[in-house]
Amino acid sequence: MMDEASRLLLVMQTRDASAGRCGRKLRERGYALEVCCPLAGEPLPAAMDGYAGAVVFGGPMSANDDAKLPGLRAQLDWIPQALDSGRPFLGICLGAQLLARALGATVQPHPAGLAEIGYFAVQPTEAGQTVFEKPLQVYHWHREGFALPAGAELLATGANFPHQAYRYGANAFGLQFHPEVDQAILENWLLEGAKELTAPGAQSAAEQRVRHANHDAALDRWFDGFLEQWI
Repeated sequence: MMDEASRLLLVMQTRDASAGRCGRKLRERGYALEVCCPLAGEPLPAAMDGYAGAVVFGGPMSANDDAKLPGLRAQLDWIPQALDSGRPFLGICLGAQLLARALGATVQPHPAGLAEIGYFAVQPTEAGQTVFEKPLQVYHWHREGFALPAGAELLATGANFPHQAYRYGANAFGLQFHPEVDQAILENWLLEGAKELTAPGAQSAAEQRVRHANHDAALDRWFDGFLEQWI
């Protein structure tokens, strides 16, 4: 039987989604990754006893779509149980928004209708200095942002979406950006999401490729350090 200390739960929003850099770095650290897709009808675990922690990834739907997507409602109901276990929890983009909603905060579009698609800088707050040593260019793909949940610490802010990273309790984190995005995911999203690149605030595919080449190595190093803290 696999030791719970070596198994992590990855909650994906679509069956064909990739955990990218995140999955690769967790496997390098010796973790076996168990994937669950609630939107495909797969049940979330009743308890976290068998897992060292959980990561909830992003997806194309809104965090407010739970009335029409039972798989989202299931995640919102499950997240408090996951937090109560005390196991490390990481929400990425939609996952961070679902965590915020589960903690009583709202998720809404940008008031001016802006999207954040491409590489944008996040700035560490005073509380976030131990997580972000300096401003960091990170990859985004979203149109909605979350309010900061009551009791959470804001760790990083951004120019258009002010809440970029937060910590709740000792080891639950929400990241509005996508540290898992590697070259393969970037190219896939640029192809499948090409129509969204005309949105206000979106960078062109060419600009994103240039910024990926310029910023990915630093993001990769930051994510290594983050995972060491988190897990």
